[in-house]
Amino acid sequence: MLYITGWCRSGSTMLGNVLAEVPGIVHVGELRFLWRNGVLGTGSNRQCGCGADHRDCPFWSEVLEEVRPAGRSLERHAADVVAWQDECRTRHTWRVLRAAPRNGWPGTLAATYRAIARVSGAEVIVDSSKFASDAALLSRLPGVEGRYVHLIRDPRAVAWSWARPKAYTGHRSPLNSTLHWTGFNLAAEAVGRAHREDSLHMPYEAMAAGPRAAVDAVLALLGHAGPNPVGADKTVELGGNHTVTGNPNRFARGRTVIEEDRRWRAGPPGPRHAAATLLSLPLLHRYGYPKETTWTWD
Repeated sequence: MLYITGWCRSGSTMLGNVLAEVPGIVHVGELRFLWRNGVLGTGSNRQCGCGADHRDCPFWSEVLEEVRPAGRSLERHAADVVAWQDECRTRHTWRVLRAAPRNGWPGTLAATYRAIARVSGAEVIVDSSKFASDAALLSRLPGVEGRYVHLIRDPRAVAWSWARPKAYTGHRSPLNSTLHWTGFNLAAEAVGRAHREDSLHMPYEAMAAGPRAAVDAVLALLGHAGPNPVGADKTVELGGNHTVTGNPNRFARGRTVIEEDRRWRAGPPGPRHAAATLLSLPLLHRYGYPKETTWTWD
């Protein structure tokens, strides 16, 4: 298992889909939302990366049926799973590192990973859900060997991205985005400290600047021979995928250039940029981002 932690809008969907072009690796997107979005339809998007609704997708319909307990409807089981997940959220990461929750979520997650491995035939599953609490569970799941990539992006770029909603991914204020950025990254750090030898800290900006080197680093972490699908020109040929949800770029196909979205760096200084900077100050220096920038937004 490769679990991607960090906060949203940090490139996890692109990284996962690039890795999925490596033989033996499958990217399932934000698996955490399979039951909420795919079965109950109460989330933001119920469409698989293949274009079908999750329950109509041959891949996910087979996985869901395999994981569903006998005598339990998909809807009833999904409601149970969502309730169990609410007891294992990001803020519970430190508790989960000490002891797994005593409900059905650890067993369901392990069974789902096994079903995905069987249906896909993959050796490595990439889960980009970014819930550090689930990453913390991996070492407690029988038959699962965990590796962890903590993706981090400048919080002002993240706040800018959330201020411009993409299709079904919604909108967050700089306050909301940056508070989540801080909490999710602190939780990701806790998982990384618990699994130092199996973890990789990766800035989004470095990944976008050198995607081939970034993929090489992840493959080395996995002990996977590759080959690396990223060309010297920073392009990759993207095929189909069965991602649960994530950035709408998961629907991209064909030759794709991997590059940093730098639009947030244009424009005059504004209050939203200042708010994101102020709220993220405790971690800005730690992650190597400047307190003051010449690229600000309003």
